[in-house]
Amino acid sequence: MVELPDAIVLCGGAGLRLRSITGDGPKVMAQIANRPFLELLLRQLRRCSFRRVILAVGYRKETISSHFGNEFLGLELVYSDEAFPLGTGGALRHAACLVESAAALVMNGDSYTDTNLYQLVEDHYGSDADASLLVVRADGRNDCGSVLMDDRGWIREFKEKVSSSEFAYVNAGIYVLSRSLLFSIPAAVQVSIEHELFPRWLKENKLLRAVVFSGECIDIGTPERYRMAQAVLATAEPNTLTGPQHGTL
Repeated sequence: MVELPDAIVLCGGAGLRLRSITGDGPKVMAQIANRPFLELLLRQLRRCSFRRVILAVGYRKETISSHFGNEFLGLELVYSDEAFPLGTGGALRHAACLVESAAALVMNGDSYTDTNLYQLVEDHYGSDADASLLVVRADGRNDCGSVLMDDRGWIREFKEKVSSSEFAYVNAGIYVLSRSLLFSIPAAVQVSIEHELFPRWLKENKLLRAVVFSGECIDIGTPERYRMAQAVLATAEPNTLTGPQHGTL
């Protein structure tokens, strides 16, 4: 059995585009089927046998910590508090000091992909990759990171928000990153993992590997997608868990 690493969930977003629907709370606390969106991610992590989760919080962080506390369904919750917005990459660097494992599973806090997270980590450990990125088919979508890879799954190019038939896959916002890679991020500065770090790591000849997932990536970034997520995710991650599962989902 694989010893699972710490997970980091990026929870710092304010969700400005959702204010008309969700008010002034943090994006990860937007309600899906009468529970915070973040709860779906935590249930998924618990279902896949994870034990320790670092929540990279920023905007209205007390709303998150007061709701979930330091434990949820047997998950140990640790908080990485941003004093000012650091972007996705800066938030990861800030959280790196709390990581106790040799790698970390990273999840965007505003998207859900029903993949086997245990298997993703297991596959990463069996590769030579510095980072493994979950990708899904673009299907015409061009508002997120587009990934070009070779026939062995090694990423050759990563571009944000491009429209090209050459890029058949997009970033699903779930990664396994080595701890050393996290510490290579500049500290205490605002930096984007998607716009800046992935392209930089490719130029530095870091080994970035794409793992294709055949399902969808559902996000709540806009009112339209939030309403879609309400319907699609209403029955995701049931409230009753029989225990962690790391086999086939």
